[in-house]
Parts: sequence; C-alpha cells; structure tokens
Amino acid sequence: MTKLTVRAMGRSGVAAMLIGLLVGTPLSGWAQQQGGNGTFTLKVQSDIVLTNVVVRDKKTGNIVKGLKESDFTILENNKPQKIASFDYQNVDEAAVLHEKSTVSGKATIADLLNPHLAADSGELKDHRLIVMFFDLSSMQPEDLDRAVEAAQDYINKKMQPADLVALVSMSTGLSMDHDFTSDKTALLAGVAAYNGTEGTGFSNGNEGGTSAGTADDASSFTADDSEYNALNTDRELYAIRTIAKSLERVDQRKSLLYFSGGLTRQGIENQASMRAATNEAVKANLAIYSVDSRGLQALPPVGDASTGSQRGTSAYSGAAMQSQLSSNFGSQEVLATLSSDTGGKAFFDSNDFAPAFQQIQHDTEAYYILGFHSTNTARDGSFRHLTVKLNRTDVKLDYRPGYYAPADFQHAKNEDRELQLTEQLRSDLPATDVAVYLQALYFRLEDNKFFVPISIIVPGSQIPFVTNKDRDKATIDIIGQVKNAENIPVGDVRDTVKLALDASQQVKRKNIQYSTGFTLAPGRYHLKFVVRENQTGAMGSFETDLQVPDLRKSPLKLSSIVLSSQQSPNNAKRSQNLLIRDGVEWIPNVPHVFRQDQHLYFLYEVYDPAKQKGAPAQAASPGLTRRESGPVRVLTSIEFLKDGTKVYETPLVSATAINIPERNAVAFQFDVPLTQLKPGTYVCQVNVIDDAGGSYSFPRLALMVTAPAVPTAASPAAASVSAPTP
Repeated sequence: MTKLTVRAMGRSGVAAMLIGLLVGTPLSGWAQQQGGNGTFTLKVQSDIVLTNVVVRDKKTGNIVKGLKESDFTILENNKPQKIASFDYQNVDEAAVLHEKSTVSGKATIADLLNPHLAADSGELKDHRLIVMFFDLSSMQPEDLDRAVEAAQDYINKKMQPADLVALVSMSTGLSMDHDFTSDKTALLAGVAAYNGTEGTGFSNGNEGGTSAGTADDASSFTADDSEYNALNTDRELYAIRTIAKSLERVDQRKSLLYFSGGLTRQGIENQASMRAATNEAVKANLAIYSVDSRGLQALPPVGDASTGSQRGTSAYSGAAMQSQLSSNFGSQEVLATLSSDTGGKAFFDSNDFAPAFQQIQHDTEAYYILGFHSTNTARDGSFRHLTVKLNRTDVKLDYRPGYYAPADFQHAKNEDRELQLTEQLRSDLPATDVAVYLQALYFRLEDNKFFVPISIIVPGSQIPFVTNKDRDKATIDIIGQVKNAENIPVGDVRDTVKLALDASQQVKRKNIQYSTGFTLAPGRYHLKFVVRENQTGAMGSFETDLQVPDLRKSPLKLSSIVLSSQQSPNNAKRSQNLLIRDGVEWIPNVPHVFRQDQHLYFLYEVYDPAKQKGAPAQAASPGLTRRESGPVRVLTSIEFLKDGTKVYETPLVSATAINIPERNAVAFQFDVPLTQLKPGTYVCQVNVIDDAGGSYSFPRLALMVTAPAVPTAASPAAASVSAPTP
C-alpha cells in the first residue's frame, strides 16, 4: 500500500543547513612526524560542551563575583564531569575598553564573526551581543509599531556602552539589516525602516504565510521556501537556526530578542524543526527572549471587528471564549518553549516591552562559562541533562537545562547502517540534513477504525542522483513508527526505494513523494519518520503528534479534506488505500501550493448523514452500528477568500443518496480550474451542511496560487514509480 511519486516542484532555491555535533566549537588538528620509513599521521578531535552560569546572591540578587573553577561542580545525567575550560565575562569592564576604542581598533565586528578571517574573536570579551529579530511575516502594523517604539526607546535611553546590537528581519526571506554595532544613529535608522511595514501573514488560526502577491525569489534561505514553509511556522524556526549558526564561532553568550505576532503550530507540523532550532541555539550559546508584539489583548466573547460574527450558541455557552483563549495560548506556546529551552525568557500580555531589554542586560551583566568534555562517548542523539552546583548555599544559579548529544553516521557495513537508521528513529535529536515534509489524513472504515494515509515529500534537489547512461539513479531508506498515547508502537514502516528515472525528467526540479498508510482506532498518537539518502548517508526526520478523532461524538461526521493537483492511474482491484477511487489514485498536495495553470481537486466524505423525515428505514452496513438510512440531503460548496473577501465560490452541490454504502458515506469530488484565481494566498472554506440533520461544518485551509510555470522542451509532466509494499 505504498507508492512513490515524483512530481513537479516549485522554485528550487536550496540552501544547505549544516548542523554541528555538540555544544561549543569542535577542535581538530593534525600532527605529522616524518621518519625514514614514511609518514605517520595522527588526527585528534575534541568536542567541548559549554554552558553559561549566572550566580546571584539569594538575598540581594546581586552578581557573585570572584569565583574560581574549583568552586563549581558540573554533572551530566548525574555523572560528574571534569571542567576543561573556565571563563568569566563582566560587562563592567567593557565600558572602559569601549571608551578606548580597542574593540574596533583591529577589526570590525563583522570581521570578528567571519569564520574565514583570522581575526581574534576574543576582542568581543566582556561585551553584550544582542540580536534584534523582527518577524515581519507574523506581525500586523500595530504590532510592528509597538515593537519599533520599544526598540527605539531602548537604543535612545537604555543602551549601554557594553552593548553591541545587530538587526535581523524576515518577511519572504531572512535579511541581515545591520551587523553588530554600538552606533546608536545607525541602529535607529535601521529600526525606523521597519516602521509602517504592512503585516504579511495570515491572522492566527489560518497558518501564517508570505505576503499576498509577493513572489519568492532566490534570496529565500530555506529549501523550497515558496512551497513548504509559506504556510507554516517552519520558516521562522529555520531562520532562528540560520542566525544561531552564524554566531556559533563566538563562545560568549548571545541574546536573541525575538519580536513576533505569535506562532501558531496547528495540524501536522514537524517537531523536528523545533528541536533543531533549539539545539542550534544551545550549541551557539544563544538565549532567545521572545516578545509577543500583540501586547495585552482584549478577547470579547462575541469576537471583534477582525473576525466574522459568531454562529449558534457558542457565544453564550462559553465555547467561543474558550476557543479564543486556546488559540491565543497556542500562538504563544512555541515562543515560550523556544525561550525556556535556550535559557531565555518570554514576555507576553503586556504593552510595555522594556522589561525584555532589562532582562537581557540583567542576565548578561556578568556570568561564568564552564566547558567540559563529556565522559559519555555514545553518539546517540539523546538529550543530556546538566546540573551545576556551587560549594555554597547562599546563592542562586541560572543555567541551561541540557543539550542534545551528537548522532553519527559514518559506517559502511549494512548492519551498521541499519542500526544507525533505527537509532535515529529512537533518538531525541532530530536529523535535518535532508528536508522532509509530511501530511496525514483520515477516512473512516468503521465506527472505531480509520484509514490514515501518510504522504512524505523529499525535494529532489536534496538527493544526490548518480547518472548512469540515460538514467538518474539513487536509493533512499525510509523508516517510520506510530506510537499510541501509552508510548506503545502500533504501526511501523521500513522500506528501501530504488529510483531510476530518465535524465530528461530533471529530477532535481521535482519532489519525491512517498505514500503509505495505517489503520488506527480513534485516539492520540505520536508519529515519526526518518528518510536517508544512501549516497552520502544524510538523513532527515519528521516528528509530530497525530489525533484520530472519534466522530461518534460529532454532530456532522466529516473526513479529512484532500487537496490534490495530480492523479495517477491505479487499477488495484482490492485496496484499503481510500485514496484510490475508480482506477485513479489521488496524490495529496502536501504544501498546498498550486500553479495557476493547474486543476485543484478536492475529495472528502460525510458519514452517517441523517435521513429525511418520512423515509423508510433500512439495515446498516456490516461493521457499522445499525442506523436508519434512506434519502439524505447534504449540501456543499467551496469558497475562496482573499483578505477576508470572497472572490470565488463553486456551485452548490446537493447529495440525495449515500454513494459508498459499505461505509455509510457520501463522497464529494470537486475539480476547480485555477485560471480564474490570481496568484496569491487564499483561505479555502469548505461548506458542508447536513440539511436533514440540521448540522454543519465549515473547515478552512490555507493555500497559495503561483504564476504558471514557463514551458520548456525539457519540462515533462510529473512522473511516478511504484515502491515495494512494506
């Protein structure tokens, strides 16, 4: 029940994201000794783990200075570690240095952070390094105004001589607007450039994206940003990883002040990207201070002017208020996690952003840097907890809770490769060298049984194909597992897929889409897949929570909504894959990005629709609870909204009979040509009304329409190849 599809890909702006192995900077060197019989070469590699420790007096809250290395004890997973490096940073000394201009005397700050130059990064000692990151893709204009005003107030009134500030922003791509500097005039000019910029994302609940009508270009810093990250929060997490990676060479503590309008991770999104961002920040000694630029929000029970009016009784039962509170909390939860896991702090529900700047200055005024070489040599990717102790009890210590161990793949034997793949599936540390995207859907088989199709995408540009005559060949390994709420495996996949495609298919401009599926009961599950290309051994992982709903409690029982731009012939006679209909297999469009010259296909099902009054009762299908069935009346249509305004709606379709009797379901299929929609970002609302039962549902999905591809002689239609059944 698996299938591999190669389909046309969007703009191929690929940027490699290289992830290091441990916290701190790897050190490697070569020692050569020449003798009469030849040359002896010895390679030595050492990984050091760094952690910052702020020591304060419990009574006064003042920094405790003058401590020595012998005063500290550091433990990893409760096992003592030998301190290999010890340093003390004090910004009080930086003010004197700055007045003497010794910081900029030898090289600029940009030179010191450039790993290709031989400048001594020690010149940054005893300085605060603060990165102001403005996420323009998530902020509305009024949010941006508050963030800019707070930054200007800090620069004008609170910025100290020891502070070196950099400006970074993101809209459709990541931009370094100003490197580290203490020049207030330059910083004020850079911050003022953000003021008045229009918000570019969806409001919370519609999966934030790029600005409508703004085309992606080669400046995008993530692989295939126009397709995969335009409609989810992975793009923000990749941006944080990029910032952290650029600062990894400097050992001092860095602070990222992250202004955001909230990050909502809904549906199925990659938890691996969250862990990768956190891990990269920890390795770079970067603490994230998140600021919700929306400030203190008023949440009226009946909604505000930015939303449509409430329907039904939810405004009077408290359900609408609870939904608003849950949505607001969800948009802040990601920010809070980023801050707590990197040693920073989050600031929510306040119109005064000054405490965020004060907290950074407070946390970085003086601190100790401890380094050690872990006695645990296993490279298993597990999370290792750190504990720091001091030989006195009148102080309070502040430090990061831990770090992720490295995960290696350097073995050539088949059994070693299989073991490494299995270990990566079990590892807490995500693999991010290969981009992996996933979508899970659900269709009811019986009352307590659902078919959950899984679609996994890997950009063809991520796989190093080897050309043999007129064929491009590659091999990828796929392993996956589903665990229930009790952490017990209930389903698994292990597959090796051999690709051999015509060179004319330009596989690097396409996507490799792998399809499989599970049969699951209603409940909560945890899903993880690992993909490895076997040319270099690079791997990528996708990890997420999965909720299979209990539709028996729903007034209107609706399946997932499949959006597709491609259908493939499949004449399987008997298959439990419910995406195969009438000899055609529906290939889900995972990123929800479509070209204007394509067709947009919809597929969804309504289960157990109510019968109209006066209809005769009939026996229910085997495997389903006995219900009365007969003439039904289910109405449905699809609306396309842009900036809150309906721009197109399909004709209303009325179903008066069950067309899948074995599952007591009414299936709907739509074919919408996209030539009538202009390029841009849309909200697609599916209207489903059970007229006989008096129930309804209006699910919404975000999608993007891009300009038609430029036709070329070497741009064939998407090709597909079948994969072995796991």
